[in-house]
Amino acid sequence: MKNKRIVVIGGAGFIGSHLCEELKNNNDVISVDNYFTGSEKNHVSNVEYIKSDAKNVDEVVTGNVDIVYHLGEYSRVEQSFEDFNIVMDYNTATLYKVLEFAKKRGAKLIYSGSSTKFSQEGRDSSPYAWSKATNTELVNNYSKWFGLDYAITYFYNVYGGREIKEGKYATLIAKFKEMKKNGESLTIVKPGTQKRNFTHINDIVNGLIIVGEKGNGDGYGIGYPKSYSILEIAEMFDCDIKLIPERKGNRMESEVKIEKTLELGWIPTVNLRDYLK
Repeated sequence: MKNKRIVVIGGAGFIGSHLCEELKNNNDVISVDNYFTGSEKNHVSNVEYIKSDAKNVDEVVTGNVDIVYHLGEYSRVEQSFEDFNIVMDYNTATLYKVLEFAKKRGAKLIYSGSSTKFSQEGRDSSPYAWSKATNTELVNNYSKWFGLDYAITYFYNVYGGREIKEGKYATLIAKFKEMKKNGESLTIVKPGTQKRNFTHINDIVNGLIIVGEKGNGDGYGIGYPKSYSILEIAEMFDCDIKLIPERKGNRMESEVKIEKTLELGWIPTVNLRDYLK
């Protein structure tokens, strides 16, 4: 990918900041982020940062655009029940504005869907899962209706540098690392046998860039094929474990669907167990 003008919606977030950092070497990169979970601490040099909701992207970004990475939606499963209004705003009400922006600028859209729709519990298991599954349908149909160049990716439990480690939106690996550092017991939602495919941020970013270059259409899963139960992961930290009551939206299984991404030449390289060592 050479000398392109790229917009990363959510570019100050965990995944978006790593993507900006990689893309900036050969491209002009603009981040549009409302800093709901993003942070100025995630800023990297030689990237233009604009503070704005994604729905206003056409107003705040001028000029031609080659690629739009839309990573700026609400992205928590269990918390989405109490954040329903935010989910409806950031996900459901905003996507068509991003689609219109990409179409107007003649840009290729890379949309981050959610692998929750492939679980046994499925698309209706939480407001988050429903909104993301519905949005992937809209992206697919919008392309058929209006000729938008696009690709849809699906992430599987991303971890690595710049994860949110504290508070309501903390992610599991960063939260466990922080608990261990503080000498606390690791809290696990019952039953603990629920499985996840944890994928390192470097593998995610490499996959996003390859899909941006070569992908077309739906179904580009980006995930490490080996799954672990949450209890297995906790045992890797060698800490006391405390089980807490099960919450709505808690998925039991995870099955990666990465065949289409592998066909593009992407290869996952980082195993969680090796990383934690």
